Amino acid sequence: MSNSLEAIVPPQAAPEAKLEAGLTGGRKAGGKARRRWQPSKLAATIFKDIVIGAAIPAVLLILWQIAASAGYISPMFMPSPGSILKAFWALATSENLLHHLFVSMGRAGLGFLIGGAAGLLLGLLTGLFRKAQYLLDPSIQLLRLVPHLAIAPLIILWFGFGETSKIAIIVTGSFFPLYINTFLGIRNVDNKLFEVSRILGFSPLRRMTRLILPASLPDILIGVRISLAVSWIGLVVAELIGSRSGIGFLINEAKQNSETSVIFVGIIIFAIIGKLIDSLMKGLEIRWLNWRDGYKG
Repeated sequence: MSNSLEAIVPPQAAPEAKLEAGLTGGRKAGGKARRRWQPSKLAATIFKDIVIGAAIPAVLLILWQIAASAGYISPMFMPSPGSILKAFWALATSENLLHHLFVSMGRAGLGFLIGGAAGLLLGLLTGLFRKAQYLLDPSIQLLRLVPHLAIAPLIILWFGFGETSKIAIIVTGSFFPLYINTFLGIRNVDNKLFEVSRILGFSPLRRMTRLILPASLPDILIGVRISLAVSWIGLVVAELIGSRSGIGFLINEAKQNSETSVIFVGIIIFAIIGKLIDSLMKGLEIRWLNWRDGYKG
């Protein structure tokens, strides 16, 4: 037992300090200090992710505009990017677009906070305690396999077409990705680290904050990214089923009025906002996980 402990915690350094240094990314092996994170790197990462990733959509837009101008595409079936831009400008100048955008983002944010927080807490509970896993996980997995759209009519039947039903639809979607990834992140923590923390006398709180959460953070952040994406998708479902405000409402209203350009405006807004949120989370992942040595490609 002592030999295995010495292999994990070298005798030349204080064991507790060495363990904390490894978990918090203090120094690399070989004595080289970790480079400190600069706040400007977050903005640079998001900028590069958006600009480089916009290359293919930009080429497609140019080809789309050329085909529409040449008459190869019906304006009713797929309006040109120029027509979509005019529809966007008309909505933006009327101040309706900004109002509906804030309403949609507020719904998605609130639903994600409720569903994500519940998923994180239950993921921690089932990941840390085997009895909680046996009791709760089978029921949660059963609910996870129910299609998202199948639950929406039932939620509307319970809560009507008000804000509660829309938030509830988003909550049901954002809960499961964060729950699963939190559970897997905790179960993937090396058991030797638990053994060392018990020998060093870490309290449960210190073990959680210094060992479990840092080691499972990569999986938890993946769960956050997926939950945010599912929340945004759930928002579309909630607003298309029944709403009097929001981007989904604009799309539904444009469908009834046969305004194809406005429908494309709503779709593009959903895509752009979703990509911005994902790029922000990607930048935060790089910021919070810069202590890891991973393949950069």
